[in-house]
Amino acid sequence: MFNRRKFIKASALSAGLMAIDKSSIANVLPENDSKAANFPIVISTWDFGIAANADAWKVLSSGGRALDAVEQGVWVPEADEKNQSVGYGGLPDRDGRVTLDACIMDEQGNCGAVLALEYIKHPISVARKVMEKTPHVMLAGDGALQFALEQGFKKENLLTPASEKAWKEWLKTAKYAPVVNIENKLYEKAAPQKLPGNQYNHDTIGMLAIDVKGNISGACTTSGMAYKLHGRIGDSPIIGAGLYVDNEIGGATSTGVGEEVVRNVGSFLVVELMRQGFSPDAACKEAVMRIIKKKPETAKNIQVGFLAINKKGEYGAYAIQQGFSYAVCNAEKQDLLIKGKSYY
Repeated sequence: MFNRRKFIKASALSAGLMAIDKSSIANVLPENDSKAANFPIVISTWDFGIAANADAWKVLSSGGRALDAVEQGVWVPEADEKNQSVGYGGLPDRDGRVTLDACIMDEQGNCGAVLALEYIKHPISVARKVMEKTPHVMLAGDGALQFALEQGFKKENLLTPASEKAWKEWLKTAKYAPVVNIENKLYEKAAPQKLPGNQYNHDTIGMLAIDVKGNISGACTTSGMAYKLHGRIGDSPIIGAGLYVDNEIGGATSTGVGEEVVRNVGSFLVVELMRQGFSPDAACKEAVMRIIKKKPETAKNIQVGFLAINKKGEYGAYAIQQGFSYAVCNAEKQDLLIKGKSYY
């Protein structure tokens, strides 16, 4: 006989199963290394993000604003001449010109970007000036340089001897094609120890931070693909592609072959998936799968990775290929490096 006591027990069990199923569908329970973290927190792409996070942490740990933290954090790789895919020392385009792209976005939805900027070591700071000093979002090329000089930035040569030597070596064959994890391939023959898992593994830096007030900001900066066509722009300076922040939901950034990120408005997609209830990990994975589903053959030979954080401070990442890592810095640990999951 199905009495009242059994009915109540069965009802409770059903409710529990429904709750579990809802959590599973919404991807609320992360399935890998995502976790909640107390504010403040800063995360960034690639191994060299550890050093960048350290400078951002100086701002955050003293109660500073997330916007100031991400700007100061990405200054580190922008000024590092050994980093050949971000800022000073970056590999040039096929004409031997170092052109930089960057964007920044704050908790209020304000944003600024510079595209194909030459001769300025810190494009992220020029992007912030565009955001704060003009009615525009983007400035490009000569116009961006003119604006930067008017704002007091110093004009200097960004092509280092090492990058110039690499470019001249490339000119001997002048063959251009996107290479998976090219930041690793640069060292494969000359120094095989400089492969995934150390400070030499790098690409575009995307950084996301939450300050003590719970506000989110993000920054993304790069010298772009090595030996690209002059004037080529990837995803890094495009709001919604290389970076997107919604202070009610979270933020996302990307790395890799920017063309595919732009085609899928990748970072905006990740944030919108989190709005629907996806965890950061699951949102990044779904964005990667969109790219793979649309161009499965292309995806086999390129790298794209997404990194995200939600309003709770939960973070996660996912990439097409192996070799993508990201750095995390909070009160608990300042130099955490996590190997991102991947499809291949």
